[in-house]
Amino acid sequence: MAGVQTAVALREQGFTGPVTLIGAEPHQPYDRPPLSKAILLGKAEDSAFEIDFEDLGIELRLGLDVTGLRAADHEIDTEAGPVAYDTLVVATGAQPVVLPGTEGVPGVHLLRTLDDAVRLGPVLERRHSVVVVGAGWIGAEFATAAREAGCAVTVVEAADRPLAGALPAEVTAPMAEWYGANGAELLTHARVDTVEPGAPGRVVLADGRELPADAVVVGIGARPATGWLTGSGIALDPSGAVTADDRLRTSLPDVYAVGDCASFPSARYGERLLVHHWDNALQGPRAVAAAITGAVDAPYDPVPYFWSEQFGRFVQYAGHHAAADELLWRGDPADEAWSVLWLRAGVPVALLAVGRPRDLAQGRKLIEAAVPVDPERAADPSVPLKAAVR
Repeated sequence: MAGVQTAVALREQGFTGPVTLIGAEPHQPYDRPPLSKAILLGKAEDSAFEIDFEDLGIELRLGLDVTGLRAADHEIDTEAGPVAYDTLVVATGAQPVVLPGTEGVPGVHLLRTLDDAVRLGPVLERRHSVVVVGAGWIGAEFATAAREAGCAVTVVEAADRPLAGALPAEVTAPMAEWYGANGAELLTHARVDTVEPGAPGRVVLADGRELPADAVVVGIGARPATGWLTGSGIALDPSGAVTADDRLRTSLPDVYAVGDCASFPSARYGERLLVHHWDNALQGPRAVAAAITGAVDAPYDPVPYFWSEQFGRFVQYAGHHAAADELLWRGDPADEAWSVLWLRAGVPVALLAVGRPRDLAQGRKLIEAAVPVDPERAADPSVPLKAAVR
Protein backbone atom coordinates (compact mmCIF):
# COMPACT_ATOMS: atom_id res chain seq x y z
CA MET A 1 0.00 0.00 0.00
CA ALA A 2 2.63 2.55 1.03
CA GLY A 3 4.93 1.80 -1.89
CA VAL A 4 2.14 1.87 -4.47
CA GLN A 5 0.65 5.07 -3.11
CA THR A 6 4.05 6.78 -3.08
CA ALA A 7 4.62 5.94 -6.74
CA VAL A 8 1.13 7.13 -7.70
CA ALA A 9 1.43 10.32 -5.59
CA LEU A 10 4.72 11.20 -7.30
CA ARG A 11 2.97 11.15 -10.67
CA GLU A 12 -0.04 13.05 -9.32
CA GLN A 13 2.28 15.74 -7.97
CA GLY A 14 4.05 16.18 -11.29
CA PHE A 15 7.19 14.06 -10.95
CA THR A 16 8.30 13.14 -14.49
CA GLY A 17 11.44 11.08 -13.87
CA PRO A 18 11.62 7.29 -13.85
CA VAL A 19 9.79 5.54 -11.00
CA THR A 20 10.57 1.91 -10.16
CA LEU A 21 8.47 -0.07 -7.68
CA ILE A 22 10.21 -3.17 -6.32
CA GLY A 23 8.26 -5.81 -4.41
CA ALA A 24 9.27 -9.15 -2.93
CA GLU A 25 5.92 -10.78 -3.70
CA PRO A 26 5.24 -12.01 -7.25
CA HIS A 27 1.64 -10.79 -7.30
CA GLN A 28 0.36 -7.55 -8.78
CA PRO A 29 0.36 -4.97 -5.95
CA TYR A 30 -2.72 -5.51 -3.78
CA ASP A 31 -4.64 -4.06 -0.85
CA ARG A 32 -4.48 -5.93 2.47
CA PRO A 33 -7.79 -5.30 4.32
CA PRO A 34 -9.77 -7.78 2.15
CA LEU A 35 -7.34 -10.56 3.12
CA SER A 36 -9.08 -11.09 6.47
CA LYS A 37 -12.54 -10.68 4.94
CA ALA A 38 -13.62 -11.26 1.33
CA ILE A 39 -10.57 -13.21 0.13
CA LEU A 40 -10.47 -15.41 3.22
CA LEU A 41 -14.15 -16.28 2.77
CA GLY A 42 -13.77 -16.97 -0.95
CA LYS A 43 -15.87 -13.95 -1.94
CA ALA A 44 -13.00 -12.47 -3.98
CA GLU A 45 -9.96 -13.96 -5.69
CA ASP A 46 -7.62 -11.03 -5.15
CA SER A 47 -7.54 -7.39 -4.15
CA ALA A 48 -5.17 -5.99 -6.78
CA PHE A 49 -5.10 -2.21 -7.02
CA GLU A 50 -6.98 -0.93 -10.05
CA ILE A 51 -4.02 1.13 -11.21
CA ASP A 52 -2.58 1.23 -14.71
CA PHE A 53 1.09 1.27 -13.78
CA GLU A 54 2.19 1.20 -17.41
CA ASP A 55 0.07 4.23 -18.24
CA LEU A 56 1.60 6.08 -15.26
CA GLY A 57 5.11 5.16 -16.37
CA ILE A 58 5.78 3.16 -13.20
CA GLU A 59 8.08 0.18 -13.70
CA LEU A 60 7.13 -2.85 -11.60
CA ARG A 61 9.82 -5.29 -10.54
CA LEU A 62 7.95 -8.02 -8.70
CA GLY A 63 9.15 -11.16 -6.97
CA LEU A 64 12.47 -9.45 -6.27
CA ASP A 65 14.02 -9.47 -2.79
CA VAL A 66 16.07 -6.45 -1.74
CA THR A 67 18.97 -7.52 0.45
CA GLY A 68 20.88 -4.36 1.33
CA LEU A 69 21.35 -0.61 1.02
CA ARG A 70 24.62 1.15 0.23
CA ALA A 71 23.89 4.83 0.70
CA ALA A 72 27.38 6.03 -0.28
CA ASP A 73 26.90 4.44 -3.72
CA HIS A 74 23.20 5.36 -3.97
CA GLU A 75 22.46 1.70 -4.66
CA ILE A 76 20.35 -1.08 -3.23
CA ASP A 77 21.35 -4.71 -3.55
CA THR A 78 18.86 -7.23 -4.92
CA GLU A 79 18.89 -10.88 -5.92
CA ALA A 80 19.19 -9.69 -9.51
CA GLY A 81 22.09 -7.32 -8.83
CA PRO A 82 22.45 -3.69 -7.71
CA VAL A 83 19.86 -1.04 -8.53
CA ALA A 84 20.87 2.63 -8.53
CA TYR A 85 18.65 5.39 -7.19
CA ASP A 86 18.57 9.17 -7.01
CA THR A 87 15.92 9.03 -4.28
CA LEU A 88 14.92 5.91 -2.37
CA VAL A 89 11.64 5.39 -0.51
CA VAL A 90 11.68 2.51 1.97
CA ALA A 91 8.15 1.06 2.22
CA THR A 92 8.87 -2.51 3.27
CA GLY A 93 6.06 -2.67 5.82
CA ALA A 94 5.99 -5.10 8.72
CA GLN A 95 6.27 -8.84 9.15
CA PRO A 96 4.18 -10.90 11.56
CA VAL A 97 5.70 -12.16 14.78
CA VAL A 98 6.04 -15.95 14.70
CA LEU A 99 4.92 -17.98 17.71
CA PRO A 100 8.15 -19.47 19.13
CA GLY A 101 8.56 -23.14 18.36
CA THR A 102 6.03 -23.18 15.51
CA GLU A 103 8.29 -22.35 12.57
CA GLY A 104 7.58 -24.91 9.88
CA VAL A 105 4.96 -26.78 11.92
CA PRO A 106 2.19 -28.02 9.57
CA GLY A 107 -1.18 -26.42 10.16
CA VAL A 108 0.20 -23.25 11.77
CA HIS A 109 -0.68 -20.13 9.78
CA LEU A 110 0.00 -16.41 9.74
CA LEU A 111 -2.29 -13.91 8.01
CA ARG A 112 -0.35 -11.08 6.41
CA THR A 113 -0.05 -11.79 2.68
CA LEU A 114 -2.26 -12.88 -0.19
CA ASP A 115 -0.58 -16.29 -0.13
CA ASP A 116 -1.41 -16.59 3.58
CA ALA A 117 -5.09 -15.87 2.90
CA VAL A 118 -5.18 -18.34 0.00
CA ARG A 119 -3.67 -21.06 2.20
CA LEU A 120 -6.26 -20.39 4.90
CA GLY A 121 -9.22 -20.48 2.52
CA PRO A 122 -9.55 -24.31 2.58
CA VAL A 123 -9.41 -24.29 6.39
CA LEU A 124 -12.60 -22.24 6.44
CA GLU A 125 -14.18 -24.18 3.58
CA ARG A 126 -13.77 -27.47 5.48
CA ARG A 127 -15.11 -25.93 8.69
CA HIS A 128 -12.11 -27.06 10.67
CA SER A 129 -11.69 -26.50 14.38
CA VAL A 130 -9.40 -23.49 14.68
CA VAL A 131 -7.32 -22.09 17.51
CA VAL A 132 -6.43 -18.42 17.11
CA VAL A 133 -3.43 -17.26 19.12
CA GLY A 134 -3.78 -13.57 19.96
CA ALA A 135 -6.95 -11.53 20.58
CA GLY A 136 -5.75 -8.40 18.83
CA TRP A 137 -7.29 -6.80 15.74
CA ILE A 138 -6.22 -9.50 13.29
CA GLY A 139 -7.18 -12.31 15.70
CA ALA A 140 -10.67 -10.86 16.12
CA GLU A 141 -11.11 -10.38 12.38
CA PHE A 142 -10.00 -13.92 11.57
CA ALA A 143 -12.19 -15.36 14.34
CA THR A 144 -15.11 -13.43 12.86
CA ALA A 145 -14.52 -14.87 9.39
CA ALA A 146 -13.99 -18.40 10.76
CA ARG A 147 -17.25 -18.28 12.70
CA GLU A 148 -19.06 -16.96 9.62
CA ALA A 149 -17.70 -19.98 7.74
CA GLY A 150 -18.98 -22.34 10.42
CA CYS A 151 -15.68 -23.25 12.10
CA ALA A 152 -15.35 -24.04 15.80
CA VAL A 153 -13.13 -21.23 17.10
CA THR A 154 -11.11 -20.86 20.30
CA VAL A 155 -9.09 -17.68 20.79
CA VAL A 156 -6.12 -17.88 23.15
CA GLU A 157 -4.80 -14.63 24.65
CA ALA A 158 -1.85 -14.37 27.05
CA ALA A 159 -3.06 -11.08 28.54
CA ASP A 160 -6.11 -10.65 30.76
CA ARG A 161 -8.28 -9.26 27.95
CA PRO A 162 -8.46 -8.75 24.20
CA LEU A 163 -6.66 -5.76 22.68
CA ALA A 164 -4.63 -5.37 25.87
CA GLY A 165 -1.85 -3.51 24.09
CA ALA A 166 -4.19 -1.15 22.27
CA LEU A 167 -7.00 -0.06 24.60
CA PRO A 168 -7.65 0.31 28.36
CA ALA A 169 -9.38 -2.48 30.27
CA GLU A 170 -12.67 -0.64 30.78
CA VAL A 171 -13.04 -0.20 27.03
CA THR A 172 -12.11 -3.76 26.08
CA ALA A 173 -14.37 -5.37 28.73
CA PRO A 174 -17.52 -5.10 26.62
CA MET A 175 -15.59 -6.16 23.52
CA ALA A 176 -14.59 -9.42 25.25
CA GLU A 177 -18.28 -10.31 25.40
CA TRP A 178 -18.53 -10.26 21.61
CA TYR A 179 -16.58 -13.51 21.30
CA GLY A 180 -18.95 -15.74 23.28
CA ALA A 181 -22.02 -14.01 21.87
CA ASN A 182 -20.84 -15.05 18.41
CA GLY A 183 -19.96 -18.63 19.31
CA ALA A 184 -16.19 -18.20 19.72
CA GLU A 185 -14.51 -19.19 22.97
CA LEU A 186 -12.08 -16.62 24.39
CA LEU A 187 -9.44 -17.87 26.83
CA THR A 188 -7.44 -15.13 28.59
CA HIS A 189 -4.35 -15.55 30.80
CA ALA A 190 -3.60 -18.42 28.42
CA ARG A 191 -0.13 -19.07 27.02
CA VAL A 192 0.69 -21.64 24.36
CA ASP A 193 3.27 -24.23 25.34
CA THR A 194 3.35 -26.42 22.22
CA VAL A 195 1.47 -27.00 18.99
CA GLU A 196 1.18 -30.63 17.99
CA PRO A 197 0.27 -31.15 14.32
CA GLY A 198 -2.02 -33.90 13.16
CA ALA A 199 -5.59 -34.69 12.16
CA PRO A 200 -6.76 -33.44 14.45
CA GLY A 201 -3.82 -31.60 15.96
CA ARG A 202 -3.85 -29.92 19.31
CA VAL A 203 -2.61 -26.87 21.14
CA VAL A 204 -1.20 -27.50 24.61
CA LEU A 205 -1.36 -24.53 26.97
CA ALA A 206 1.17 -23.74 29.67
CA ASP A 207 -1.34 -24.79 32.37
CA GLY A 208 -1.77 -28.21 30.75
CA ARG A 209 -5.08 -27.64 29.02
CA GLU A 210 -5.34 -29.21 25.57
CA LEU A 211 -7.33 -27.69 22.71
CA PRO A 212 -8.22 -29.63 19.55
CA ALA A 213 -6.98 -27.77 16.50
CA ASP A 214 -7.11 -28.73 12.84
CA ALA A 215 -5.46 -25.36 12.21
CA VAL A 216 -3.73 -22.69 14.29
CA VAL A 217 -3.71 -19.06 13.24
CA VAL A 218 -1.18 -16.79 14.93
CA GLY A 219 -1.85 -13.06 15.32
CA ILE A 220 0.49 -11.83 18.05
CA GLY A 221 1.76 -8.67 16.44
CA ALA A 222 4.10 -7.46 13.73
CA ARG A 223 7.54 -5.90 13.58
CA PRO A 224 8.97 -3.49 11.01
CA ALA A 225 10.47 -5.40 8.07
CA THR A 226 13.85 -3.69 8.23
CA GLY A 227 16.30 -6.54 8.72
CA TRP A 228 17.61 -5.96 5.19
CA LEU A 229 18.86 -2.52 6.32
CA THR A 230 21.41 -4.03 8.74
CA GLY A 231 24.82 -2.49 8.07
CA SER A 232 23.41 0.39 6.03
CA GLY A 233 23.97 2.97 8.75
CA ILE A 234 20.31 3.99 8.75
CA ALA A 235 18.93 4.99 12.16
CA LEU A 236 16.42 2.54 13.65
CA ASP A 237 14.52 2.68 16.93
CA PRO A 238 14.46 -0.26 19.42
CA SER A 239 11.42 -1.78 17.67
CA GLY A 240 13.39 -1.92 14.42
CA ALA A 241 11.43 0.91 12.80
CA VAL A 242 13.25 3.44 10.66
CA THR A 243 13.30 6.73 12.58
CA ALA A 244 12.06 9.19 9.99
CA ASP A 245 11.79 12.93 10.66
CA ASP A 246 8.64 15.04 10.32
CA ARG A 247 9.07 15.05 6.51
CA LEU A 248 9.58 11.26 6.56
CA ARG A 249 13.29 11.65 5.72
CA THR A 250 15.63 9.07 7.21
CA SER A 251 19.11 9.62 8.66
CA LEU A 252 20.61 8.81 5.23
CA PRO A 253 20.69 11.36 2.38
CA ASP A 254 17.99 10.99 -0.28
CA VAL A 255 16.31 8.13 1.60
CA TYR A 256 12.72 8.38 2.87
CA ALA A 257 10.66 5.85 4.82
CA VAL A 258 6.88 5.46 4.99
CA GLY A 259 4.19 3.12 6.27
CA ASP A 260 4.50 0.27 8.78
CA CYS A 261 8.31 0.26 8.69
CA ALA A 262 8.79 3.86 9.85
CA SER A 263 8.13 5.92 12.97
CA PHE A 264 7.77 9.69 12.86
CA PRO A 265 7.69 12.50 15.45
CA SER A 266 4.24 13.88 16.18
CA ALA A 267 4.10 17.44 17.48
CA ARG A 268 0.36 16.93 17.96
CA TYR A 269 0.94 14.15 20.49
CA GLY A 270 4.42 15.06 21.70
CA GLU A 271 5.94 11.66 20.98
CA ARG A 272 7.21 9.45 18.18
CA LEU A 273 4.49 7.32 16.60
CA LEU A 274 4.72 3.97 14.83
CA VAL A 275 1.36 3.43 13.12
CA HIS A 276 0.66 -0.02 11.67
CA HIS A 277 -2.56 0.88 9.88
CA TRP A 278 -3.90 1.29 6.35
CA ASP A 279 -4.62 5.02 6.59
CA ASN A 280 -0.99 5.80 7.48
CA ALA A 281 0.07 3.90 4.35
CA LEU A 282 -2.29 6.14 2.35
CA GLN A 283 -1.51 9.54 3.91
CA GLY A 284 2.25 9.16 4.42
CA PRO A 285 3.04 8.61 0.72
CA ARG A 286 1.43 11.94 -0.18
CA ALA A 287 3.75 13.66 2.29
CA VAL A 288 6.78 11.80 0.91
CA ALA A 289 5.88 12.70 -2.68
CA ALA A 290 5.40 16.35 -1.68
CA ALA A 291 8.81 16.39 0.00
CA ILE A 292 10.52 14.79 -3.00
CA THR A 293 8.90 17.08 -5.57
CA GLY A 294 9.08 20.17 -3.38
CA ALA A 295 5.35 20.67 -3.90
CA VAL A 296 4.70 21.23 -0.19
CA ASP A 297 7.04 21.69 2.75
CA ALA A 298 4.86 20.79 5.71
CA PRO A 299 5.37 18.35 8.57
CA TYR A 300 3.67 14.97 8.51
CA ASP A 301 1.55 14.96 11.65
CA PRO A 302 -1.71 13.10 10.99
CA VAL A 303 -4.46 12.06 13.34
CA PRO A 304 -4.00 8.27 13.12
CA TYR A 305 -7.09 6.37 11.99
CA PHE A 306 -8.07 2.75 11.51
CA TRP A 307 -11.11 0.53 11.34
CA SER A 308 -11.88 -3.11 12.05
CA GLU A 309 -14.89 -5.26 11.17
CA GLN A 310 -15.47 -7.90 13.83
CA PHE A 311 -18.43 -9.91 15.10
CA GLY A 312 -20.94 -7.89 13.11
CA ARG A 313 -19.63 -4.54 14.33
CA PHE A 314 -17.82 -1.73 12.56
CA VAL A 315 -15.13 -0.44 14.93
CA GLN A 316 -13.31 2.80 14.16
CA TYR A 317 -10.58 4.64 16.03
CA ALA A 318 -9.03 8.05 15.46
CA GLY A 319 -6.24 9.76 17.37
CA HIS A 320 -3.86 8.58 20.10
CA HIS A 321 -5.09 8.30 23.69
CA ALA A 322 -1.84 7.61 25.59
CA ALA A 323 -1.63 11.05 27.22
CA ALA A 324 -5.36 11.56 27.81
CA ASP A 325 -6.54 12.55 31.30
CA GLU A 326 -10.28 11.97 30.88
CA LEU A 327 -12.41 9.26 29.27
CA LEU A 328 -16.05 9.87 28.33
CA TRP A 329 -18.59 7.19 27.37
CA ARG A 330 -21.16 8.01 24.72
CA GLY A 331 -23.82 5.35 25.03
CA ASP A 332 -24.07 2.01 26.82
CA PRO A 333 -21.36 -0.51 25.86
CA ALA A 334 -23.93 -3.29 26.29
CA ASP A 335 -25.75 -1.86 23.26
CA GLU A 336 -24.86 -2.45 19.62
CA ALA A 337 -23.56 1.11 19.14
CA TRP A 338 -21.47 3.25 21.48
CA SER A 339 -18.31 5.34 21.50
CA VAL A 340 -15.57 6.52 23.83
CA LEU A 341 -13.95 9.94 23.71
CA TRP A 342 -10.59 10.70 25.30
CA LEU A 343 -9.74 14.26 26.37
CA ARG A 344 -6.58 15.98 27.47
CA ALA A 345 -7.15 19.25 29.29
CA GLY A 346 -10.66 19.29 27.82
CA VAL A 347 -9.47 18.82 24.24
CA PRO A 348 -10.35 15.62 22.31
CA VAL A 349 -7.26 13.53 21.49
CA ALA A 350 -8.82 10.19 20.50
CA LEU A 351 -12.13 8.50 19.83
CA LEU A 352 -13.27 4.88 19.50
CA ALA A 353 -16.61 4.39 17.77
CA VAL A 354 -18.54 1.13 17.59
CA GLY A 355 -21.34 1.44 15.06
CA ARG A 356 -21.41 5.24 15.39
CA PRO A 357 -19.73 6.52 12.22
CA ARG A 358 -21.06 10.04 12.74
CA ASP A 359 -19.25 10.23 16.07
CA LEU A 360 -16.06 9.15 14.34
CA ALA A 361 -16.36 11.68 11.51
CA GLN A 362 -17.16 14.60 13.84
CA GLY A 363 -14.72 13.50 16.53
CA ARG A 364 -11.87 13.20 14.05
CA LYS A 365 -12.43 16.80 12.95
CA LEU A 366 -12.44 17.99 16.57
CA ILE A 367 -9.18 16.12 17.21
CA GLU A 368 -7.58 17.63 14.11
CA ALA A 369 -8.71 21.13 15.09
CA ALA A 370 -7.73 20.60 18.77
CA VAL A 371 -10.81 22.45 20.02
CA PRO A 372 -12.04 22.02 23.62
CA VAL A 373 -15.44 20.51 24.31
CA ASP A 374 -17.95 20.63 27.15
CA PRO A 375 -17.45 17.22 28.84
CA GLU A 376 -21.06 16.98 29.98
CA ARG A 377 -22.44 17.56 26.50
CA ALA A 378 -19.75 15.41 24.89
CA ALA A 379 -20.80 12.51 27.13
CA ASP A 380 -24.43 12.76 26.01
CA PRO A 381 -24.85 10.37 23.05
CA SER A 382 -27.90 12.29 21.88
CA VAL A 383 -25.79 15.44 21.37
CA PRO A 384 -23.75 15.51 18.12
CA LEU A 385 -20.09 15.87 19.01
CA LYS A 386 -19.74 18.98 16.89
CA ALA A 387 -22.43 20.57 19.10
CA ALA A 388 -20.36 19.91 22.24
CA VAL A 389 -17.65 22.43 21.31
CA ARG A 390 -17.17 25.07 24.00
